[in-house]
Amino acid sequence: MIEVLAKLGRGPVFLAGEVLECVITFTNPLSSSSTSASSEMLAWASAQIHCQFHTSENRVALPPSDGSKHDVQAENETVFVPNRGERGQCILSTPPKILFCDLRLDPGESKSYSYCETLPIDGPPSFRGQSVKYVYKLTIGCQRVNSPIKLLRVPFRVLVLQGLKDYEFPQDEAVAPSNPFLEEEEGLKKDSRLADLATELLMVATSRRSLHLYNISNTRGKVGTFCIFKTVYKIGEDVIGTFNFSEGDIPCLQFSVSLQTEESIQEEFQRRRGQPVSYTTHARHQEACLHTAQSSFNLPIPLSSTPGFTTNIVSLKWRLHFEFVTSGESTGTCLVQGSQSEAITWTGVEQMEVDTFSWDLPIKVLPTNPILASYVSQFSSTNSITI
Repeated sequence: MIEVLAKLGRGPVFLAGEVLECVITFTNPLSSSSTSASSEMLAWASAQIHCQFHTSENRVALPPSDGSKHDVQAENETVFVPNRGERGQCILSTPPKILFCDLRLDPGESKSYSYCETLPIDGPPSFRGQSVKYVYKLTIGCQRVNSPIKLLRVPFRVLVLQGLKDYEFPQDEAVAPSNPFLEEEEGLKKDSRLADLATELLMVATSRRSLHLYNISNTRGKVGTFCIFKTVYKIGEDVIGTFNFSEGDIPCLQFSVSLQTEESIQEEFQRRRGQPVSYTTHARHQEACLHTAQSSFNLPIPLSSTPGFTTNIVSLKWRLHFEFVTSGESTGTCLVQGSQSEAITWTGVEQMEVDTFSWDLPIKVLPTNPILASYVSQFSSTNSITI
């Protein structure tokens, strides 16, 4: 028996273009029944990164692919197929790397191997939507002599930041973005610079603030104004906005704001022409606001959510969806006077005519530092099997 342990040292979230490093340890556990003749042998071990693409047959129509027949591998084959038994299509893979050949482990002995690979910068991000899914995995395959291949899969998450692909690193090391709080090794210097550059680009893109004012009106007049200070955010940030109903002509009784993603399939891949777009709500704020002059909301963008992106098949966009309930009467206080003789009591009316309308405001959501996203990742940094 041999235990295989794979550990992602920095966490299970990476930026496209970064170097993924995984330490893979093979151990022959020492037990009470172990003897000098209890050595274990492995013929070979190899590792490879691949991205699996899943679709909903009710929503997406893909052309037939010849690659699907390679997803199944017979147990007596010795060819390493990392996506054996996986659903969907393998749309991206790195060249396989051999970790070792003919490994012998005595009882209690273990050996570790380091696997490093640069994640393709032009691949799609990790995404689990209603119509499509992009799933990244590192697969380690190993085999005993005359035994079937065993696979250890290590799932991880990939974030994609547009603009890094065409960037040229400065020749002068002094002007390259760097983190003074981290000690860099020579082999990881470029990888660290890429992460620092991404953090810098994200800071520049999301720190710009400018006042955006919108008039909220329906067919009968002005309801109020809405103010937001920026429309570009990182995952993990809060979307903050304010309302001013004091200058409105139409009383607003209630409003709600939803932070949503819009998942749409490109027209040529739609199962039905003109099929509806899929919406997912990530946060929502609702408030009764009659006789309220000003109000605000604060909606957090989950770190586990996917930033906006576009591929040849699917597009993901973010928006704020507003719904307003206004009084159907042009004027009036929406209060009635009670019949008590000694004091005046004002109470709300029992019935009221209302109007409703909605409004959508597009926003842009970018990735964040992958180390920060690792804290809330559903994936584990350590995976293991026994063969």
